[in-house]
Amino acid sequence: MSTSQRAPVAAAEGAIGRWRHSLQELSGHPLAPYYLLLGCTSLLLAIGLMEVLSASSVSSFKAFGNSYHWFFRQLSWMMIGIPAAVIAAKIPHGVLRKLSWPAILVSLVLIGLTRTSLGVSVNGNTNWLALGPVQIQPAELAKFALILWCADVYATKDKLLRHSKHILIPVVPVFALATGLVVLLGGDLGTGLILFAILLGMLWIVGAPLRLFGSALAAVGVIALVLATTSAERMSRLTSFTNPFDHFLGSGWQSAHGLLGMASGGFFGKGIGASQQKWGNLPAPHTDFIFAVLGEELGLVGTLLVLALFAGIAWAGIRIAVQSKDPFVRYFAAGITVWITVQMVINIGMVLALFPVVGLPLPFVSYGGSSLVPELVAIGLLVSFARAEPRAARALAHQARSRARARAVRRGSGGPKASS
Repeated sequence: MSTSQRAPVAAAEGAIGRWRHSLQELSGHPLAPYYLLLGCTSLLLAIGLMEVLSASSVSSFKAFGNSYHWFFRQLSWMMIGIPAAVIAAKIPHGVLRKLSWPAILVSLVLIGLTRTSLGVSVNGNTNWLALGPVQIQPAELAKFALILWCADVYATKDKLLRHSKHILIPVVPVFALATGLVVLLGGDLGTGLILFAILLGMLWIVGAPLRLFGSALAAVGVIALVLATTSAERMSRLTSFTNPFDHFLGSGWQSAHGLLGMASGGFFGKGIGASQQKWGNLPAPHTDFIFAVLGEELGLVGTLLVLALFAGIAWAGIRIAVQSKDPFVRYFAAGITVWITVQMVINIGMVLALFPVVGLPLPFVSYGGSSLVPELVAIGLLVSFARAEPRAARALAHQARSRARARAVRRGSGGPKASS
């Protein structure tokens, strides 16, 4: 290679090296998780609100004569979830841990109440609860409650977790009870899979023996197949997702139109509000399949941005869990990260026909207050954990002192000018 050829290569390598060094400095900053959680969640909420407005406008107008019905409901849930997250962030860890047992008991009772006259059936599954003018999905609350309770149990038994019985009892039986109630009473196989994934994640974090994972996966696989055979709709979804276009007019309709929406978006998308699939072709365009509308309107660039935002939240959650010396914070942060990441992967995989359609919302983006509010509370707690990390707390205190000095200087310099 000549000298003239080596010069551009050296310049490119130098630029890459500088970028790598800058990224390492940013990722090593004590406030990186704090700012990532705030920034990534805010952008996902903004994108979600925009896409809920677009994706639901047609169905909302057909049902209510108002294109903004679902949009304003989602905005209302967001206005509830954000203050709830702020309040949760201020709760001391001791108080939070004391709430874990009441939270799990209440969530299990609410799931049981779906089989009473208060239960509401949606798309064939009785997993909703009517509380006056509001309908909630108790299984969404159970995800958060189970992680909180599990983190408290494992933190209490932290020094005993080298013994398998302390890892398994009482966590596995309670998770099995909750999952059984969700799947058998409500028919919600998707949420049952998420609860199972959370359990596996928590067991991995506390160091459960590897042989348990193989046995658990095999057992759940058999149970899932048995449950699928009891429902013709579930069975058709399991057999058609690999090639939905072979079942285009039947069980593959939703997956096929999701793929058509993603494929037609191209690199930059058709533009916000320009989706064609939302005009009656794609079921649940503002809930489970909102990522298909997003891909159609924002293209590859938009979908990669959403994936990058979720990756930022996952990285921040992992860093909080790894760096924390408090066992409760470590287990809770890890559990929240597993929940949000796994649900995102399954939802997007469902839209891309990599997984069967199991009916799961995309965190922070899909319509639904029952899922959005617990997710925001979980992020609020992660933010409080990020702020409480010693290096981050010192950095925030330093910033506060710097701003106070700057305000004092401005007031001092402004006085003489005002008098003259």
